[in-house]
Amino acid sequence: MQRGSDRLSVHRDDEMKHELQGLLRSGHPTRTEEWHDPEPSAEDDPQVAGGPVAPGTSSADLATVRLELARILGRGAFPANPRELIGELRRGYAPDALVKPLERLPRGRRYANVQELAEALTNE
Repeated sequence: MQRGSDRLSVHRDDEMKHELQGLLRSGHPTRTEEWHDPEPSAEDDPQVAGGPVAPGTSSADLATVRLELARILGRGAFPANPRELIGELRRGYAPDALVKPLERLPRGRRYANVQELAEALTNE
């Protein structure tokens, strides 16, 4: 049964099935042009499958915490105290696991850059 809302003809639908047949059977891309295929991850790419970065966990080293903070905060957030940084992280939709440790930092301290903040969070 054919519906009137189909955008493709039966012939084009069969062509598309034929184009995908190799991919579906082999389980890997079958194109001859490599630029179509996604690039594999590099050795120094951050791990994204481990969930949100949380300072104080075994998987969160200084470089990982600094990278995650810099990704969300940027340069315009500094210099700032922990209260201002918490507001910036909330506006950037940061995970709670990254925001909570900032609440334990001394309120009177100002951080000049992401490096200082990451060191304070990982040395707790």
